[in-house]
Amino acid sequence: MSLRWILAALHLLGLGIGLGAVWARARALRAPLDIPGMRRVLAADAWWGIAALVWIVTGGLRAFSGFEKGTLYYVNNQLFVAKMALLLAILLLEIGPIIAFAGWRRALRSGATPDTTRAGRLATISQVQAVLVIGMVIAAAGMARGYGGA
Repeated sequence: MSLRWILAALHLLGLGIGLGAVWARARALRAPLDIPGMRRVLAADAWWGIAALVWIVTGGLRAFSGFEKGTLYYVNNQLFVAKMALLLAILLLEIGPIIAFAGWRRALRSGATPDTTRAGRLATISQVQAVLVIGMVIAAAGMARGYGGA
């Protein structure tokens, strides 16, 4: 098995895990937020973070380290640029949840009750991010078939 194949497989697995995790996070944020409910939110959030790390590392290696078509192919491909714009939007939207969930984790560790008043907004952000991930998958599928080139 080649490293290219392994990186591609890990990248796709990351997408699947990430989409499931962010959707699970959104659903958990709309459920009752007792202690077990908050733990479900934080578990889904942890998987979302792991998936993001997998995407960024494997995607960066694939696009910019000579494992695939070469850097020039990617930076000159409109679908790749769109995919990166969607990723940037996801990352910018994640700033609020990162801050909120860090606070939840601190509160739970100290035995306090986290402030969950923003849970509905955080759920909406997660749903938007799920849609953006789907957009990334659509762009990637087009790229894999040779679309988007200059």
